[in-house]
Amino acid sequence: LLTVSLFLSFRWLVIAVGLVRAYLAKGSYHSLYYSIEKPLKFFQTGALLEILHCALGIVPSSVVLTAFQVMSRVFLTWAVTHSVKEVQSEDSVLLFVVAWTITEIIRYSFYTFSLLNHLPYLIKWARYTLFIVLYPMGVSGELLTIYAALPFVRQSGLYSISLPNKYNFSFDYYTFLILVMISYIPIFPQLYFHMLHQRRKVLSHTEEHKKSE
Repeated sequence: LLTVSLFLSFRWLVIAVGLVRAYLAKGSYHSLYYSIEKPLKFFQTGALLEILHCALGIVPSSVVLTAFQVMSRVFLTWAVTHSVKEVQSEDSVLLFVVAWTITEIIRYSFYTFSLLNHLPYLIKWARYTLFIVLYPMGVSGELLTIYAALPFVRQSGLYSISLPNKYNFSFDYYTFLILVMISYIPIFPQLYFHMLHQRRKVLSHTEEHKKSE
């Protein structure tokens, strides 16, 4: 379990280092996506295994929440950012990549130190506090990126299937992306308030434990 946790932390550190090095080399945060495109695609696709890890109890997270988070990220990575080249230079892409990276480094540092039975309070605090900013930041980046992709998808007819065809089936990817954006309205608040509840529960318990010592 410790090895898995360390590997999952390492992959996001690779992306973080790639972003920092690219920024220092360019002196600008614009279009940094290209510097980490390959590792992001590789590691984020590999994150599909995390759903299995949760189901087997290797990682102590909800299977449903993890599945939603991972699938939405894989979708953003391949079906939007990879497929619509025009959005890759958008600052909104960097917004969600940075939010994902910081979130996952903190999350897997939390798991790693927990497995070592030596969890610093700072890591626990960061795990249950920084999401307050990072979740909205990531969601904003994701939504802005999908929105930026819409005109290019409509113009190119990307992934759309029109009638008539032998399958008697039609699919409009442009409309589908709009529906994906709308789905954030009911889903994001649930995830966000779930984390707020967890924060109150975990940090208040920690404070009570400190007082009792």
